Amino acid sequence: MIRQFELVERVKGYDPCVDEEALNRGYVFAMKAHGAQTRANGDPYFSHPLEVAGILTHYRLDTASIVTALLHDTVEDTHATLDDIKRMFGDEVARLVDGVTKLTRIELQSAASQQAENFRKLVLAMSEDIRVLLVKLADRLHNMRTLKFLRDHDKRRRIASETMEIYAPLAERMGMQEMKNELEDLAFAEINPHARESIVARLAFLREHGGNLIPRIIEQIRETLHKNGLEAEVVGREKTPYSIWLKMQHNNLNFEQLCDIMAFRLIVPTQEDCYRGLGIIHGAYPVIPGRFKDYISTPKPNGYRSLHTGVFGPERQRIEVQIRTRQMHEIAEYGVAAHWHYKQGIDHTNGRQYRWLRELLEILEHAGGAEEFLEHTKLEMFQDEVFCFTPKGDLINMPTGATPVDFAYAVHSEIGDKCVGAKINGRLMPLRTVLQNGDQIEVITSKAQTPSPTWERFVVTGKARARIRRFIRSKEREQYLQLGRSIVERAFQEEGYDCSEKALEGVLKNFKQASTDDLCAQVGAGHLTARQVVEAVLPGIRKKRSFVEKVVPLARNRRKPATKPHGIPIRGLIPGMALHFAGCCHPLPGDRIVGVVTTGKGVTIHTIDCETLEEFADQPERWIDVAWDTEDGEGSTHVGRVQVTVLNEPGGLGALTTVIARNTGNITNLKITNRTQQFFDILVDIEVRDVAHLTDIMAALRATPSVSAADRARR
Repeated sequence: MIRQFELVERVKGYDPCVDEEALNRGYVFAMKAHGAQTRANGDPYFSHPLEVAGILTHYRLDTASIVTALLHDTVEDTHATLDDIKRMFGDEVARLVDGVTKLTRIELQSAASQQAENFRKLVLAMSEDIRVLLVKLADRLHNMRTLKFLRDHDKRRRIASETMEIYAPLAERMGMQEMKNELEDLAFAEINPHARESIVARLAFLREHGGNLIPRIIEQIRETLHKNGLEAEVVGREKTPYSIWLKMQHNNLNFEQLCDIMAFRLIVPTQEDCYRGLGIIHGAYPVIPGRFKDYISTPKPNGYRSLHTGVFGPERQRIEVQIRTRQMHEIAEYGVAAHWHYKQGIDHTNGRQYRWLRELLEILEHAGGAEEFLEHTKLEMFQDEVFCFTPKGDLINMPTGATPVDFAYAVHSEIGDKCVGAKINGRLMPLRTVLQNGDQIEVITSKAQTPSPTWERFVVTGKARARIRRFIRSKEREQYLQLGRSIVERAFQEEGYDCSEKALEGVLKNFKQASTDDLCAQVGAGHLTARQVVEAVLPGIRKKRSFVEKVVPLARNRRKPATKPHGIPIRGLIPGMALHFAGCCHPLPGDRIVGVVTTGKGVTIHTIDCETLEEFADQPERWIDVAWDTEDGEGSTHVGRVQVTVLNEPGGLGALTTVIARNTGNITNLKITNRTQQFFDILVDIEVRDVAHLTDIMAALRATPSVSAADRARR
């Protein structure tokens, strides 16, 4: 475990302006916060953030990033809060810690959709400050180094797969090749341990029988360069087990057929020396055709610059040779982090300055959901590249297999949408033509053109596919919307009602839709039925239909008297007791009720929430516990009172009475209580069966365009 002074000295080694006090405070704060917590391997938990900080010092990150690494788990795993961090370390560190913490919280959820959502949030966070991703990558690297101590096999494989699919490609996009290689190798050891062990054993066998092959090749290359007057630092290495396995899989080769498991790097003083060194190597050793790549004139999107070539080198070995300057080497090893070292005084924290990240954000904008975004992003990150040019000479890099449509979308989304043809190197070619390195593409557009669904069959970039799918979804939505609205309107007409926006807006919450267009589109797509919508707007329709369709067994029907008199539907009363229903609250079957003995009238039935009951609060002896008897009351009617607000327009009152009649209600009294230029306020007494019947009538009234409001009246 790194000690406090060692961490400070590491940062001072590359940053003379380091804030030592902040580092010391961060170290002490994290150590106290984590206290006696331990990791799966039994080590103190504080060793983890300390190791993450140590990894970031290797990449020469600034003080704020190192402090964030020390504190990145404190909010999640300790009693510390963001306010504590903001008070002690400032807004910048608090914002970075918050960014990493939010991602960690989501990552703890294991569902695939949550993984996609996690990655979506990661992209948004690093677009605001790229250092969030740098800390996250270092966090993931140390977790992978200690992955073997987790007992849960499924969790280890999930973490390893996530690392291979997301974090390793992101490290590559950041230009952090060393970290990418280690993440891949650690994940490979968990995902396919047998294959890795086999490759490691083969490499060990070659080292044992080949002697000091790499040192001998290095010495011979150095002598060759020296003879030609070029001094260079020459280093060699074996390729990682994962990169060897990947090449075996892609090219369908066995281990014995591999020819370039060794790579050598020439570091020269200037860019001109790179090309001079290339000439010396090609002059001294036979060139392997098709292996030369110039990433100096056409850098990778992550800023990587180098010359790559393959030759039959010393010891009759097929080897890969990379040639670069010292600065190119630093950027290749440290990636984005190297810009802090070479370009002081320039803000490199805003992720939107990186083209590849801007492309991810554009995919995020057009993707249908987090899962689709993750799919398109994987397409974008997991493919090799080809380099093509616009007619003006601008360089556009795309995945292998890209077509002119991919190129058009890479230039601009609007150009992709309007693309009708393409000229490749001056010749008109089909849009599905696969582009090659060095092709010059001129996109032909038309204002009348729209994306074609057939394009999705051959495009390979995530950006193009997301844009095309978005257009397809929008066209499908238009069709579903028209069809759904037509179906809903017809369903309302069959029931004798007009379909209005107001009526549909009233049931949006029932179906969890944001607008009436969304509701109709769901009907058109078949996710909802028009009957469901009609019954939600007009609940009485459903009950009426079920009543009509109800089949009564003949035997049961015969047991009932043909002419049974309707009894009083109240339980709890003495037979023969006088009874009437209160005109103040108009109780209906289904309401909670209470009886009150009234002098000269017998028993008056009130709803339990009637305001009149307050007058009898000090006379409990007059209260009678009663309830509705639904069996005896079958077929009886009761009067319910409704307060209705109707638009002051011709036909408004007619619409009111029509709706009530359609829902089998009978108006016994109607009184206009208020009239303005815009509205009528009307009290309507309606004969209904029960509360549910009255509720259905009010729902139908509210769905009527000429009715502004309909509520139950108590007076």
